[in-house]
Amino acid sequence: MQITSKIVPCLWFDSQGEEAARFYTELFPDSRITHIARYPEAGKEVHGRQPGSVLTVSFELAGQPFTALNGGPHFKFNEAVSLQIMCDDQKEVDHYWNALTAGGPVEAQQCGWVKDRYGLSWQVIPRAFLDMMASKDTAAVERAFAVMMNMKKLDLAALQRAFNGQ
Repeated sequence: MQITSKIVPCLWFDSQGEEAARFYTELFPDSRITHIARYPEAGKEVHGRQPGSVLTVSFELAGQPFTALNGGPHFKFNEAVSLQIMCDDQKEVDHYWNALTAGGPVEAQQCGWVKDRYGLSWQVIPRAFLDMMASKDTAAVERAFAVMMNMKKLDLAALQRAFNGQ
């Protein structure tokens, strides 16, 4: 197994790393599991895991490498770190939002943020909204931002109307 990226995010799971990696790689195009490493007998007195159980899963999401680590219940995800999904249109926003909120206890947060069934936070963002936020028209930016602050899933048409002053 050769990793060519200099930086690879490692996501700590209790024991659902393989399940999560399979879910994520099925969700995103150009994604795949590249390797599964298993706990050895060595170190069992420290790691406490059954030899042969999944230790790490190396995977790629849209070509970006990640590692899922089954490290136990010691650490949980929080909103301090999130993954952003840059969407081309509302259909794509809806696709990712619906997939991430399906199948388990999830938390639809605010402003395009959602926490999936594994506790990982995602930002589902239409690229056009980022273009709005980069505008030099500060009044338009203020209007779009104010509308966005009251949304859970981002509604591109409503954001565009606010940006346009409609």
